[in-house]
Amino acid sequence: MPKVKSLPRRNQVRTEDTWDLSSLFADDEAWETAFKTWERRIGGFAKYRGRLGESPATLAACLKFESDFDRAGERLGVYAFLKSAEDTAQSDYQRMLGWHRNAASRAAQEASFIHPEILAISPAKTKKFLAAKELAPYRLRLERLLRHRPHTLGDREEKLLAMQSEMAATAGLVFRQLNNADLKFGFVENERGEQIELSHSSFSALLHSANREVRRRAFEQYYVQFRGHENTIAATLAGSIQRDVYYARARNFGSSLEAALFPDNVPPTVYDNLIASVHRHLPALYRYYDLRRRKMKLRQIHHYDTYVPILSDLEKRHTWQQACRVVVASLSPLGAEYCRVLEAGLLGRWCDRYENQGKQSGAFSSGSYDGDPYILMNYQPDVLDHVFTLAHEAGHSMHSYYSARSQPYQYYDYTILVAEVASTFNEQLLSKHLMTLAGDDRERAYLINREIDAIRGTILRQTMFAEFEKITHELAEQNEPLTVERFKTVYRELLQRYFGPDFTLDDELSLECFRIPHFYRAFYVYKYATGLSAAIALAERVTSGGKAELNDYLGFLQGGCSQDPLDLLRGAGVDMEQPEAVDTALGHFERLVDELERLL
Repeated sequence: MPKVKSLPRRNQVRTEDTWDLSSLFADDEAWETAFKTWERRIGGFAKYRGRLGESPATLAACLKFESDFDRAGERLGVYAFLKSAEDTAQSDYQRMLGWHRNAASRAAQEASFIHPEILAISPAKTKKFLAAKELAPYRLRLERLLRHRPHTLGDREEKLLAMQSEMAATAGLVFRQLNNADLKFGFVENERGEQIELSHSSFSALLHSANREVRRRAFEQYYVQFRGHENTIAATLAGSIQRDVYYARARNFGSSLEAALFPDNVPPTVYDNLIASVHRHLPALYRYYDLRRRKMKLRQIHHYDTYVPILSDLEKRHTWQQACRVVVASLSPLGAEYCRVLEAGLLGRWCDRYENQGKQSGAFSSGSYDGDPYILMNYQPDVLDHVFTLAHEAGHSMHSYYSARSQPYQYYDYTILVAEVASTFNEQLLSKHLMTLAGDDRERAYLINREIDAIRGTILRQTMFAEFEKITHELAEQNEPLTVERFKTVYRELLQRYFGPDFTLDDELSLECFRIPHFYRAFYVYKYATGLSAAIALAERVTSGGKAELNDYLGFLQGGCSQDPLDLLRGAGVDMEQPEAVDTALGHFERLVDELERLL
């Protein structure tokens, strides 16, 4: 009988392979005690209602109360989220997360007067307030808020919008539960004759199999579930998009894209320049796919042929400990302190390492001001990409570590746009490190192939996703119904553009738009692409530079949100408002394709 490998239940996972959440709360009972205390504080907002224009001291007191309340709420929310991620089918933690979300929604309603009252203060009085010493810790926050004046409604309207927060999250929550807990993909036989439980994580591992039949079976079986639920998922995705359109219109933005970019003070031209730059460089991607097809000796290339290394016989195994140590060694250009702190966290219990039944798919870092910067992984020792994923998430966690220790609470939480620079910067250093260790041309070709695929996945693929979001939101803004077939048609046309005329597109691939969790957080994925573009430039700057360049980069990690994202990046040494950064990154991609062809 073939050996059957099933995922362990959560209570079967070794303690040392799980994260230790005691930096947040000692246990669930401590969380509940703190939650009840926090919940009782919601009523504290009322004493400031109608008084924010009285004096700088009154406004400062309100902002301090709000900041302290949010800080306590963040700690509670992160703990509940991390516990729920351990097993998404565990109802106790889903209930805990629900309690927090409900209380946070009620708090948002109670605090909804703050922004309208501040914006109602006359410009002359506002200028005097900004000069007052009591408000010095909040001056940047207030200046940013004033940008929102055209997009902030009255007290009553803001309260109504705040009351909708739980309802507005429904589409994403339904998708998350369906995707992580309810979809069951069955078992697939791998190249060793083992029956592997097919999941989001093992799907990735199976697509790296050198056996094409294993890849094909996994691909086709995985998408059976999405075809069987395509109407439900199309409805949740359409609901998420309609939510974005509703809030953009309610707040007087010209489009959903404009509304999404506004908080980061990023002009839409940055988004459009990214798509235009990628379109210009697509011929290099087509050339790579043809190179891959020829070197793999395939008559036709399918999507399930694009993840396995071309030189698949060189795939290397890394235990968790080996992965941690090679990641830390690669980051030595960032200095002894960076590496010491990271190594202690990775080999200690910052990380929840391996997959178990019901565990949230993928990987993430979840830092907070008062707790360790935790990492969720579904680590597979046989997948080199998972070593790079660890480096990626470690970049986020160290960003959280530095910013929490360098900024006050109100300015520590960096935006996603700069977060993706810190994470992909680490991947660049890991790639450079492994190439220096390459023993021959074949090993170097293997690593170049991996970096090409990383750029393809992070800049080119994420830009395709970003274009899908832009098109579908524009369709909704034009009042066009977003049906199953409309989604699939839009996605199919993008697949044809991004994969080229000589690529074989299976029908299942049109369903891919129904399995991407990031689509429920619209206009997020473009930040991956811009982030890697910046990271390629900054990694070269740091490794070829000296102490000043390193200090610029560490200063960037320490910056939190103390400046706008594009200004933080300028300080680190790259200007993302210009198209040159993306063009430079894709020029690097083209040179890698050239070198790979020579080496193979």
